[in-house]
Amino acid sequence: MSKEQGARHFETLAAHAALGPDASFGAAVPPIVLSTTFEHAPDGSLPHGYIYTRTGNPNRNALEAALATLEGGAACATFGSGQAAVMSVFQALAPGDHVVAPLDVYHGVHTLLKDIFERWGLVVSFVDLTDLKAADAAITSKTKLVWAESPSNPLLRITDLKALGELAHRKKAIFAVDNTWATPALQRPLSLGADLVMHSTTKYLGGHSDVLGGAIVAREADGIFARIRTVQQVGGAVPSPFDCWLVARGIRSLPSRMRTHCENATRVAEFLTTRKGVKAVHFPGLPGHPGHAVAKQQMSGFGGMLSIEIDGDAARAQRVTARVKVFLQATSLGGTESLIEHRRSVEGPYSTTPETLLRLSIGLEHPDDLIADLDQAIE
Repeated sequence: MSKEQGARHFETLAAHAALGPDASFGAAVPPIVLSTTFEHAPDGSLPHGYIYTRTGNPNRNALEAALATLEGGAACATFGSGQAAVMSVFQALAPGDHVVAPLDVYHGVHTLLKDIFERWGLVVSFVDLTDLKAADAAITSKTKLVWAESPSNPLLRITDLKALGELAHRKKAIFAVDNTWATPALQRPLSLGADLVMHSTTKYLGGHSDVLGGAIVAREADGIFARIRTVQQVGGAVPSPFDCWLVARGIRSLPSRMRTHCENATRVAEFLTTRKGVKAVHFPGLPGHPGHAVAKQQMSGFGGMLSIEIDGDAARAQRVTARVKVFLQATSLGGTESLIEHRRSVEGPYSTTPETLLRLSIGLEHPDDLIADLDQAIE
């Protein structure tokens, strides 16, 4: 019996993610296989199952198997970035196909759809998917894919994934969910009806702000996933063996890290609701959040991300980011360090983010230090 077959709990599965022991040396942690090519047998067959690292590599295959297990999927394809993973899904569609995406979808995905895939021939509707009536009206018999994101970036809006998946499937559409912010430690979209789950493995899965990557996990290994696998292997936007090794290493501490991220974010959010100078706090763990009840139902924790709106104008909000001492003013999220960023200034021409909004990635520092830092930074 393998360790995965003997494990019942997520923590155990994560702790053993992509581990050996290595068949060659018995190493507890598998080696990094940097070779780009592999030996053929005299008859031309592939005795080890590998031919060329673009199409397969031991480190990548181990990471993909681990991610499929953690999300409860049948298969996984990993990529060199989260955006490359997203692109693979849309590239698996055909010109003329209709896609429904959230009105407040992550700005990088919005840009991909508007600047690349609409020009390529996809028809895209941006809809408030937290409004199930609006979603139902937008999803038609011509819709091939519904793309969801919950919690959303950066407003942390919550979509009822089970209900939305039922709407999509009723009209024969594929249902895909960006699960980057929640991770499988807190939310498993495949169990809620999703067909595909996307991750920017750069974020919480890697967990240390030192590796770029993305992944698509599928409920079934055929259908659209077979096309995604073709895009991955033929297109070649694959992660390096070392990148796969780093993400796998990060996954092993994911459950413990997510518990601390959640606890710290809750403490910080609760403080900010009482802080003069803060107009709004967006965090689904707050009972007053409009998506709190749905989040509580479909998530086991509320995550480590929150955003706030500062009283005043954009300049005042940006002064807060300039005054922090513990937080780092930087893009990205999900690392051990806490980050703060004025989102409107980095999101580009399609941004609908309020100009006074600051996005906070709450790290693993002591929450009292984070609270004190924000307290002194907010005017």
